[in-house]
Amino acid sequence: MRVISSSPTLPSSGPSSRLSSGPSRGALEWPRPPSCLPARDLGTPPNGARVAVAGLVILRQRPGTAKGVIFLTLEDETGVINIVVWRALYERFRRAVIAGRLLRVTGRIQRENGVVHVLAEEVEDLSHWLDHLLAPAPPLGQGTGDTHTTG
Repeated sequence: MRVISSSPTLPSSGPSSRLSSGPSRGALEWPRPPSCLPARDLGTPPNGARVAVAGLVILRQRPGTAKGVIFLTLEDETGVINIVVWRALYERFRRAVIAGRLLRVTGRIQRENGVVHVLAEEVEDLSHWLDHLLAPAPPLGQGTGDTHTTG
């Protein structure tokens, strides 16, 4: 799966690390990320670019006039992300869309009338990660990769 990220540590060239934003030949290319794109950076990728985003679900809407389309609003530490889930995709990822508290969504950027949406292609429930927020941090040198000792 190839998605984009704003990570400054990624390589900026080379055929294996580039992703075209769409079928057009002159389209901008973006690096393959190790993580999700923050909400504050959603204005950077070109329209139609494939991205991965993640955040807490703060709103679910299924208007009767939307013909089965579900609108989600996710929030990360930098802002909010508008997600559009089409009916067919909803059927594939129903449990995550309905019950997920923390979601990772991969899809295409859509800009219309100054509003940025992510048109969902995949939805992953990461709610189990929230359980780790209350877990105590391991002591220094145990499980953190920090092997420095004082003495």
